[in-house]
Amino acid sequence: MSVSAQPLTPVDPAGPIAFQEAVAGLQTAVLRREIEIGTLPAPGRLAPWSHAMSATIPAPDGEDEIASGRLILLHDPDGVDAWGGTLRIVVFATSEVDPEIAVDPLLPEVAWSWLVEALAETGADYSALGGTVTATSSTRFGDISGPHRVDDLELRASWTPDPRTGLHLQAFGNLLAAAAGLPPEGVTTIGRIGPPNVR
Repeated sequence: MSVSAQPLTPVDPAGPIAFQEAVAGLQTAVLRREIEIGTLPAPGRLAPWSHAMSATIPAPDGEDEIASGRLILLHDPDGVDAWGGTLRIVVFATSEVDPEIAVDPLLPEVAWSWLVEALAETGADYSALGGTVTATSSTRFGDISGPHRVDDLELRASWTPDPRTGLHLQAFGNLLAAAAGLPPEGVTTIGRIGPPNVR
């Protein structure tokens, strides 16, 4: 994998040492170059300490996004019984899907497998994983710009990570890449191969 073209902005968080180390660990994530990472205002009600990040994959024309999401790292020094630890990762991912894929009854299971496989592939250890997958369709009427119908896939999940938070951000990036339909790195789709040399 290649390092993201837009590396993470260094942060100097306040809070307990365990939280500072967890946030610093995010900086070690190795992401595909298509993924753009930024920081977001962290929610203040989910845990005593939190850090939020955005992730987007722009369309080839650069005018839209084909997948986007956010990752929130939570820390409660006292631990939370439901977490089974002091750290928790919460993610949200969304992408547009083709209409024929949107009606596939297996889509939720397939999308959930993207997350589970991404965590496994990076070697990120976790526990207490749970979440939801939702497929929605929106139809535009009247004087509203954009396509007549849009089908979206949304995944919300949370889990208790091991201290190697960079691997968990990397897994989240891989989930977004799968949702966006990106080919494996190093593979060129036929549509991107130039015309053959004619003699």
